[in-house]
Amino acid sequence: MSDLFSGLPRPPRKPTGKAPATATGTDNAGKTADYNADAIEVLEGLEPVRRRPGMYIGGTDETALHHLAAEVLDNAMDEAVAGHASTIDVTLEPGDRLVIRDNGRGIPVDAHPRFPDRSALEVILTTLHAGGKFSGKAYATSGGLHGVGSSVVNALSSRMDVEIARDRTIWQQSYERGIPVTPLEKAGVTQNRRGTQIAFVPDTQIFGTHHFSPARLYKLCRSKAFLFRGVTIRWACDPSLLKSGDETPTEAVLHFPGGLADSLTDELGTNPALLTPLWTDVASLPPTHDGQDNGRVEWAVAFLDSGTAALASYCNTIPTSQGGTHETGFRNALVKGLRTWGDQRSTKKASAITAEDILGAIAAKLSVFIRDPQFQGQTKEKLTSPEASKLVETALRDRFDHWLAQNPPQADALLAFVIDRAEERLRRREQKDTPRKSATRRLRLPGKLTDCTREQAQDTEIFLVEGDSAGGSAKQARNRETQAILPLRGKILNVASATTEKLRANQELRDLIEALGCGSGDRCDITKLRYGRVIIMTDADVDGAHIASLLMTFFYRELPEIIQGGHLYLAQPPLYRLTQGTRTVYAMDDDDREKKLKTVFKSRGKVDVSRFKGLGEMPPADLKETTMDPRKRTLLRVVIPAEDRLLTRERVESLMGRKPELRFAFIQEHASSADELLDV
Repeated sequence: MSDLFSGLPRPPRKPTGKAPATATGTDNAGKTADYNADAIEVLEGLEPVRRRPGMYIGGTDETALHHLAAEVLDNAMDEAVAGHASTIDVTLEPGDRLVIRDNGRGIPVDAHPRFPDRSALEVILTTLHAGGKFSGKAYATSGGLHGVGSSVVNALSSRMDVEIARDRTIWQQSYERGIPVTPLEKAGVTQNRRGTQIAFVPDTQIFGTHHFSPARLYKLCRSKAFLFRGVTIRWACDPSLLKSGDETPTEAVLHFPGGLADSLTDELGTNPALLTPLWTDVASLPPTHDGQDNGRVEWAVAFLDSGTAALASYCNTIPTSQGGTHETGFRNALVKGLRTWGDQRSTKKASAITAEDILGAIAAKLSVFIRDPQFQGQTKEKLTSPEASKLVETALRDRFDHWLAQNPPQADALLAFVIDRAEERLRRREQKDTPRKSATRRLRLPGKLTDCTREQAQDTEIFLVEGDSAGGSAKQARNRETQAILPLRGKILNVASATTEKLRANQELRDLIEALGCGSGDRCDITKLRYGRVIIMTDADVDGAHIASLLMTFFYRELPEIIQGGHLYLAQPPLYRLTQGTRTVYAMDDDDREKKLKTVFKSRGKVDVSRFKGLGEMPPADLKETTMDPRKRTLLRVVIPAEDRLLTRERVESLMGRKPELRFAFIQEHASSADELLDV
């Protein structure tokens, strides 16, 4: 029978008159091993921590080693959050000695009521689940909750030296591997110093060759300083500990009055991809049923047009890398607030918005301070307090509703962007990627596509031309090995103003996506693009420019990776052919025609001027020579400068979007700059 139930009481057996038998069992090697009372170990004090460190700090690797630093720093931060400390000093010395000092109240040094022969300091550092954060009397909110942080650090340190400044007296005591090696002694008198200083050296018997990383510790200090705007953390590191190329400062004063807003701004840098300015605020959580303070929540949110989305959350300055109930409240507040705003703007599509659509477009920091939080495990990577979800949602929802109402243009832009993401999410379900055909497998490709014969994407190109007539000329003028032709029927759908249903139903765009082979939207995989260059080739007139604009809008909205990768081009077909005798030149437009008539043809002979009505009317030989031959043609690459991303988005939305009033305003603003008006 398994030993799973060996610790449970057994029913009494009837006496047999024989000597009690000793229980025996068989181990994996087939040997018989005694299992009696002598086999039951009772681990006292801090011995369980040294035997099973993974139960308390998650392991014995470098991450676990730095968890020791976080535990001690968290205790100092609790003093700061409680309003009793304003400065914390963190110093890394040679030999992996880390010194953390605060100017708080100092750990009590008087005798403990339950253990009269031991000081409160010694009880805290040598007893699991001993501390001042259980009752809530000493700390309203705190990160150290289980009473094991300092004692675990003590147990896993080869040496710990503690210095307490309290009641104008300095006290000192030292420990080795959790055991006091000196008594608590008075070490002097001080007039204005107070607080706790803990210096410890991680035990190499536990952590082996792992050492503190200055860069990692410095990052930890910065994150803590960001999380509580009232604290100043002074960082110092011995220069000999920095490796070559390590840019970690040897000294730094970390104080951020803006809190999380400063942190997010620092991470984003000069990111031009912001849809709106940062939304950042601090709010009190709803009070308890008896009116007591329930804590507070702080946040900073950047809504991104592009870039990497991320949400970092904290509870009582503890990083919750696995999220938890406070993140649930955060998501609910954003989703419900944006849906409500959509209802107020009579936007029915807002009901389709989910948390996935919003979280995929934000970089955010969320920090809560609550009473008696519950975490998953001692490492506190996930908050599980059930009440945190509703508290955070209530606090954020009210502020989010006000922020949207006070910033209608930004709120509308955000709503439109998130709706686009929601529509894209729905569209992904119906899309399939189309790789390039191989010699053994013929793939289904659009019927009008005339593909090239080279299978590798490198040095191949696809021309998107308007109409079958232009497509016929282009097919005759192309290089069959490297150039593919896809005729499109007139003006394609304006994707900036069309619904998701119309986009999915549009055969021209479906053929285009299928021909390119890399998918679209969030499922776009640029490595599967079947051509090295995608060339928009339209007539050199107003209608051609309109079609090119519609196609560029399509790529900008549905396949931005093609633009970002430098794969999208505009062909430059001429509008005129000028011939005099055996000499022929081409002119791009009216100005170019007049210039060449004056500079190229200087003789008095007659110059025959022919205007191409469109690509379909251009002889294949002329089309090849002027527009399709890589040796002679001119291509314009479509790019979006990094510094103009926000402006580009606003311009596309105003000129191609769903609101005609924006186009009307643009026309009114720029009407005076038009050189002439033509009656069509």
